[in-house]
Amino acid sequence: MVDEVPLSRPDVTGAEIEAVLDVLRSGRLSIGPVQEEFESLVARRVGVRHAVACSSGTAGLHMAMVGLGIGPGDEVITTPFSFIASSNSILFVGAKPVFVDIDPSSLNMNPDAVEAAITPRTKAIVAVETFGNPRHMERYRAIADKHEIRMIEDCCEALGASHKRTSAGAFGHVGVFGFYPNKQITTGEGGMLVTDDDRLAEFCRSLRNQGRGNASGTGSWFAFERLGYNYRMSELHAALGVAQMRRLDSILQQRAMVAERYIERFLDNSEIILPSIDSDSRMSWFVFVVRLAHEYTEEERDRIVEGMHRHDVGAAPYFPCIHLQPFYRERFGYAPGQFPIAESVSQRTIALPFYTGLSRRDGEFAAQTFELMLSRENLRRT
Repeated sequence: MVDEVPLSRPDVTGAEIEAVLDVLRSGRLSIGPVQEEFESLVARRVGVRHAVACSSGTAGLHMAMVGLGIGPGDEVITTPFSFIASSNSILFVGAKPVFVDIDPSSLNMNPDAVEAAITPRTKAIVAVETFGNPRHMERYRAIADKHEIRMIEDCCEALGASHKRTSAGAFGHVGVFGFYPNKQITTGEGGMLVTDDDRLAEFCRSLRNQGRGNASGTGSWFAFERLGYNYRMSELHAALGVAQMRRLDSILQQRAMVAERYIERFLDNSEIILPSIDSDSRMSWFVFVVRLAHEYTEEERDRIVEGMHRHDVGAAPYFPCIHLQPFYRERFGYAPGQFPIAESVSQRTIALPFYTGLSRRDGEFAAQTFELMLSRENLRRT
């Protein structure tokens, strides 16, 4: 059954539909001018020289790892509070993810913990803008530069965010955006690697296309210089991206308005911890995630989420900690208590319905339903 007020919904208009139809009519469905236009729009928006479109944000992270020479025996510092792709991409190349605990305000990595975790084997830092919050990014870059290691910016959730006038995607040596349907803009499936590194950009253009040596359009189509992947983005997906990028400022503004309505609605509720935004940062709202107050348990949170679904309102726990996922526990021996802040936050977070076209009425219905479920949990205690 589909929730009356879903957790997310892509914002697709007639402009996107016409853009896709134009590609279909053109007969050029892959490796064409629309992809190049999409790459150009993203690169200009971020303020970097290169953008390399690919099939997903995960593919982009994988290419970044390969392109930077990260491999077996290397360690990469990252957060346990993220979507699992940020860590899986490290495993793809045989390196080891080294988790550090998070800052309870921004929900990004604690910068002091990042520096403390550096060893002679540390090759890179994967910094995630959790839920679109760019706080601490400049500190991670300073730490990476100090120790002469690379910073990979997982900005899959942060298109349009900025900190002190630097755009998300421009902090790291390389950044990666994702365009899944619940993101600020969507291509259905897709991602984009961004960098100022000419060599890395050219290398990743080859990687995404089976390792072909003609990434710049020269040489034989069947000349393969390296092991590569089928990580291409089709012209259909790119057409969606172009149309969405042309509306990006409007999309970001509408999403900020939805977030502001939630914030105003819950501002005086002491049982809810609202997102915290640094005054020097511009948040790009990927999702709207609240935390229950510290006295609430994970079981109570889960009952609230289940209750919201029973009332046809979308909700979800965002995110389960990566180090406690079955595969990571089995492979690395992680156990509860190793990253207490991330674990405490993870047990009490709830993503509420959030998307560009969320109406005031539906947002209020979602908020009322959430508070009703919260009240029911309080009654259980009396």
